[in-house]
Amino acid sequence: MLGDDEDVFDSVTWESPNTPAYDDSEPSTTRGPGFRQTTFDSNEDPLQPKWEGYLITSVRDPVKELAETKDAYVSYLVSAKTNLPIFSTPNPSSRRRFQDFVFPACVVPALPDKHRLEYITGDRFSPEFMERRRLELHRFLQRLARHPTLQRSTLVRAFFESTEWHVHMHQHVAHPPMNEHSQGFIDNLSDTLLNAFSRVRKPDERFLTMRENVDKFEEGLVLSERHFGRIRGRTSDGDPESGEDLTADYHDLAVAVQGLGFLESGITDPLNHFSNTLLEFSALLRHTTQTTTDPLLTHLHSLLTYSHANRAVLKLRDQKQLDFEELSDYLSGVTAERDRLSAVISGHAGSTGLGIGAYLKDRVDAIRGADDDRTRVERMKKLDAKIKELEDAVTTAHETSDAFSDETLREQAIFQYSKEAEMKEALGNLADGQIEFYKAAMEEWDRIIPVIQRIRVDV
Repeated sequence: MLGDDEDVFDSVTWESPNTPAYDDSEPSTTRGPGFRQTTFDSNEDPLQPKWEGYLITSVRDPVKELAETKDAYVSYLVSAKTNLPIFSTPNPSSRRRFQDFVFPACVVPALPDKHRLEYITGDRFSPEFMERRRLELHRFLQRLARHPTLQRSTLVRAFFESTEWHVHMHQHVAHPPMNEHSQGFIDNLSDTLLNAFSRVRKPDERFLTMRENVDKFEEGLVLSERHFGRIRGRTSDGDPESGEDLTADYHDLAVAVQGLGFLESGITDPLNHFSNTLLEFSALLRHTTQTTTDPLLTHLHSLLTYSHANRAVLKLRDQKQLDFEELSDYLSGVTAERDRLSAVISGHAGSTGLGIGAYLKDRVDAIRGADDDRTRVERMKKLDAKIKELEDAVTTAHETSDAFSDETLREQAIFQYSKEAEMKEALGNLADGQIEFYKAAMEEWDRIIPVIQRIRVDV
């Protein structure tokens, strides 16, 4: 972020090299938020993000490496298609393991949580877990690729192209200031203190609106996650004893119908067909849960962490403005003290009208014997030097706050583009999954209807 004292984007190439792109035309498959080529125009809004090209990423083909050793791990094939000139090839690719997906000091959500139950139970090499992890890492890289600054950073380029990625990674994370746990604790503590004792006195309406939108978005995500979590539990929670597992209920009904078929000798075959249809429908429900509901829940949770990262940027912007306001107040206090001393030296009323604090300070100085003019002149010289230093600091803080605000506006626009793309993807996958489920269910029931209709009932 601009204006931050830390090298937040120390690995980012802010201006791409003056080399020709691989392909000036944008492929039709890349149209959408973040995958665009910006046409530079002097009349464009300078606070809008600018894309210099596209970067389409994918994570696939998980492979268990060193399978028979204690150092076993899973590697993924990461590849990309791009026309960004910073890359040496339009189709970079490499194999990376989970711990390689580390991009320090970037405004992106955290990686998928590594401390999962699968790591404790030893099931982290199961196909289901590796596929879920692949999707999470794929989404992580997509967010990097949608960011017009991060997509052309030297660190991202090295991630896809370098044969010595561990060296690049070590250069950026070899000396972290503190471990992740303590960093998170201190961040949360500082946020709490900021919210409890300090408030921005002149809030910008633009950022107040953004914060309200973030609150509403996260509230919607939490409610959606809770709703689909209940649907998942009632449909296929994996616990037949809970009484909430619909797939188990259909399975039990199939067994009961099959048992009834043995008793009704005249319609045994149709009942067996009906029982098989119930089993197929039960399996279809379980399949839909695994391929549609579970990925949706994972995506909703991932979007929530992404929104948390976005919220953190807004909090940091408030802190920058608060730094400026507090420095300005400090400067005003020091200037008032210097003016008070000047008034005393010139024979004016001294602390009159400056409040009880100034009066008490005069009394303390008198007791200490520091109320003579020579002492006051020395103090004024020190205050003049401090005022000059504070004026420079206030100017710097003001420039930093303004620059950080501008960069935050661009970050919010980027987040909005990415959020729209991901919501479209999540809801599209949900719709496709539901359509597939109902089509398959209709086919199953359509096949059994003629069988049932052939049953003759003598009245």
